[in-house]
Amino acid sequence: MKNIYIISFFLLCTIFINANIGVDTVISGKIISNQGPVPFANIVIKGTTVGTTSDHDGNYYLMNLPKGKYTIVVSAVGYKPIEQIIEINKLSSNEINFNLEETSIELGQVVVSANRSEVLREDAPVIVNTITKYLFEETNSINVGESFNYQTGLRLETNCQNCGFQQVRINGLEGTYSQILIDSRPLFSSLTSVYGIEQIPSNMIERVEIIKGGGSALFGSNAIGGIINIITKEPNSNSFEISNNNSVISSNSIDYSVDINGSLVSEDQKTGVAIFGFKRKRDYYDANGDGFSELSLLDNTTFGFRSYYKPSAFSKLSLEYHNLNEFRRGGNKFDYQPHETDITEQTEHRINSGNMSYNLYSKDFKSNLSVFSSFQYTKRNSYYGAQMDLNAYGNTNDLVIMAGTQYSNSFDELLFAPATFTTGFEYQYNSLKDNMPGYDRFIKQNVDVYGFFLQNEWTINKFVLLFGARFDKHNLIKNLIISPRANILYKIEKNLTARLSYSEGYRAPQAFDEDLHIAAVGGEVMLITLAEDLKTENSISYSSSLDYIFNIFGFESNILIEGFYTKLKDVFVLEAIGYDVQGNKLVVRRNGSGAEVLGLSTEIKLAFSKYFKFNFGVTYQGNEYIEPEVWSDDSNVEPTKEVMRSPQKYGFFIINLQLFSSTTVSISGIYTSEMYVPHFAGYITNDKLEKTSDFFELNFRLSQDIVISKELNLQINGGIQNIFDSYQKDFDSGVYRDAGYIYGPSRPRTIYVGIKIGNIL
Repeated sequence: MKNIYIISFFLLCTIFINANIGVDTVISGKIISNQGPVPFANIVIKGTTVGTTSDHDGNYYLMNLPKGKYTIVVSAVGYKPIEQIIEINKLSSNEINFNLEETSIELGQVVVSANRSEVLREDAPVIVNTITKYLFEETNSINVGESFNYQTGLRLETNCQNCGFQQVRINGLEGTYSQILIDSRPLFSSLTSVYGIEQIPSNMIERVEIIKGGGSALFGSNAIGGIINIITKEPNSNSFEISNNNSVISSNSIDYSVDINGSLVSEDQKTGVAIFGFKRKRDYYDANGDGFSELSLLDNTTFGFRSYYKPSAFSKLSLEYHNLNEFRRGGNKFDYQPHETDITEQTEHRINSGNMSYNLYSKDFKSNLSVFSSFQYTKRNSYYGAQMDLNAYGNTNDLVIMAGTQYSNSFDELLFAPATFTTGFEYQYNSLKDNMPGYDRFIKQNVDVYGFFLQNEWTINKFVLLFGARFDKHNLIKNLIISPRANILYKIEKNLTARLSYSEGYRAPQAFDEDLHIAAVGGEVMLITLAEDLKTENSISYSSSLDYIFNIFGFESNILIEGFYTKLKDVFVLEAIGYDVQGNKLVVRRNGSGAEVLGLSTEIKLAFSKYFKFNFGVTYQGNEYIEPEVWSDDSNVEPTKEVMRSPQKYGFFIINLQLFSSTTVSISGIYTSEMYVPHFAGYITNDKLEKTSDFFELNFRLSQDIVISKELNLQINGGIQNIFDSYQKDFDSGVYRDAGYIYGPSRPRTIYVGIKIGNIL
């Protein structure tokens, strides 16, 4: 498998050496609005690699363009994007100024997840929701997972009191149904998905793009629930930022973090590098005073960089690298060795990942060729044990390698209308070795997936029609998997858009993240195994939406209504089947009868200038198995059609008030209705399907910006998360507890203060 990466590297080097060198030309000007200069606006030449940002006074400079006709795109947060066609006839300076129109709702965002090409969000054939750095700030989300609850159809849940294993559900489907991408590459393996959401700091992220349902087969047909595409920060100006956050969890546990960002761009704008670092330490938290943790102890260190070199205006070589080291531990007796305790779940992760890509654009702006290669290597040392078990130590090695290419071309007319055709090939290799000798558990799983995809997108007056398919050959599946996709966009009027979507997907019969996590139940460990006759799970998904932008009583407004339906065939379910010879509780992953998921989401945005912004979202859903499924080995426990941990209603709101030019108040809330959660015997006498109470989590944040100089800004902030301490009250106690019996908000009442200082050079 190493040959794949070596070949990709030399291929990129060959392309790089033969790239055309651009001719130096300068375009300069000023970005302004009715309020004056617009700093930090993005200015790019469409269909090229040339781009920059404006400085504090709104000035910008673009270099390295040969003579020709170009389209300049200017965008900035709080302003409507504009495009302008220009023609350069001389190799000298050209001055072009832009006047932006203010908007209070985030419109005109450029996204890549809809069709793997840059497109304005409102023109994308599927709904792409975005999370930006402003949402991270308003909700004090220090890692990417903490922001997911502020999106319709998304819900972050914690599944273990000991280790804090989390997953994100999209449209009610558990985490294994969704694909997490980093810069459009599926590097999250079964192993890194166990704790990966909490390991990604928000300071390395430019934005997060979310597609719900199987709307984008280009990224993999196993993305039945949807995709979460984490776009990391790219250097576009000389800058740095340092911040610190200090939290007190329920008056007795400390959680603090420090992060740093910096970027440098060469004077000729051909090279740039962005670096980031993050350090977090969190004490364990015991909610009921029994000496056992409900929140695990964390020690996380992350650093990395993203860089580029532009040989010409039409080519770009990118390289990025991430390193993550994390220690986490839950259970009791934290001052003792794991095997000297009643229960301990402890992991040490060392993760190294990287991505290299080369993009080449044609000089007529119609074609784009991309070649890419990625890797991720994870080494994990673990202890999952109870009752002072010396045999509960284990180790895991996980390697993911991916390589591929993509080509797209725009046609003035293809068959019957203007079109954009996209095709590509991907190869993904995953080698997993998970060893726990004391439990006689050895998982050795090699996954090879060869994927080929193609799609065509036609634009016909008010319609956009997109049809495509992905063809996967998976080494664990005998036959070729074909996953079609169809999307229709219709502009009913300028500000009213309707969308329809159809897609198919699959999940292979392999070990997933939950299978690599070992829970403690009733003073024993619980192991998940795969049924020998486990078959491929298949899905069919439909979705529709209406997106309306309007102005009412001076408020800029946006209403988005989405409906979704997914049918699962041979659905994967978990069933307790007894104990092994060592007395460990066994749960088998087998095929069930099938399941149906349907629901409706509504999101409303209101904004009055920059002084008041309101965002509200709610999701109603129903999830059921076709036939009642057995989940307990207790014959007295009835099978159920309920899909576990799936509330029928959940939602959020965010209010952002700018009281003065430098003082901002953010008030946010998260609501989760009742749901059914399995509760295994140990602390309780018999297995029981519990119906939980509902929860409402209210949060408050206050920030004050202090201008130190024109190029240096200081922010002091503080607030309270979960003000009313809406936290689970019925945790099990002691060594015989069910560590998986956890639901509701991810933390109790938490008070925090923070400081941030940043500079744009």
